[in-house]
Amino acid sequence: MKTKRIGFTTSLPVEVLYAAGHIPIDLNNIFLSQDSSGHIHQAELKGFPRSLCSWIKGNFSSALCSELDEVIGIVQGDCSNSSSLLEMIAEEGIDIYRFSFPPEQEYSALDKQISRLEEHYGVSRKQTLQAKTWLDAIRVKLIELDRLSYLERKVCGRDNHLWLVNSSDFQGDPTRFEKELDEFLYQARASEPLPTRLRVGYLGVPPIFRDLYDSVSELGGDVIFNEVQRQFSMPHMKRDIVEQYLVYTYPYSVLDRLKDIKEQIQLRKIEAIIAYTQAFCHLQIDNLLLKKHIKLPFLNLEGELPEKLDSRTILRLESFFEVHS
Repeated sequence: MKTKRIGFTTSLPVEVLYAAGHIPIDLNNIFLSQDSSGHIHQAELKGFPRSLCSWIKGNFSSALCSELDEVIGIVQGDCSNSSSLLEMIAEEGIDIYRFSFPPEQEYSALDKQISRLEEHYGVSRKQTLQAKTWLDAIRVKLIELDRLSYLERKVCGRDNHLWLVNSSDFQGDPTRFEKELDEFLYQARASEPLPTRLRVGYLGVPPIFRDLYDSVSELGGDVIFNEVQRQFSMPHMKRDIVEQYLVYTYPYSVLDRLKDIKEQIQLRKIEAIIAYTQAFCHLQIDNLLLKKHIKLPFLNLEGELPEKLDSRTILRLESFFEVHS
């Protein structure tokens, strides 16, 4: 069977793709690691409107330049534009597949979706679970990295973000990913604890800003909880593949996210919250509920383009830390 390069628009049961011997590629990570502004420009030349979310435009252009055989779009449980994005990608001659996280969040409904994915790639549930065992061995080490962030304070917020966000696809090579992670953990364990700073929780999708974590550190804080990035690493470690993706909070309601967030706030002794939303995104509405139910200093940030923080956002961050540090 030919090894395929398969792009996807947000985290999904990547175990199935590895069980089939393919190379999964998170288009979001490709977008930010390459010429992000160029990707947006290329999408706009194709007719994508300027007012559309930059992640959608970035995913489109990333799919076209990554020599992909297929793209999986998550059409329920992620961006409402994903279905239209898939149509545009198909128009460019790339095969597409639609995957859903059923909103009712029931075992049988999600099991059906995962089974369809397995059938599409010709693998059995046994093979999927074998791949899960392999990937879970790496996820245990990511849980340790996260613990070093909030408990021993030996991993900064930026590094925590980078490792966890890349666990969505293990950079297409889990063996190499694990080797590099082992090296990082060895150095982290041997390091001195970081200076005491305001303990910040970061909520929402990974930021499009390139320097947010460094700026937070310079202002006297450090992110010790990356909400969605942590979810990508599947920290609950369920043995059953369906259960694992039922407790994965990102595709489901804001109330499911809120329960997990409150638990982590208490565990990590978080003192302030930065909540990020992308411009033109429906998740901005969810942040209204997060702010209402989280009784901590709360700063809502919005980003649009893959660039450094703009002056207005820097000023808001400075004011926030002056008051709460």
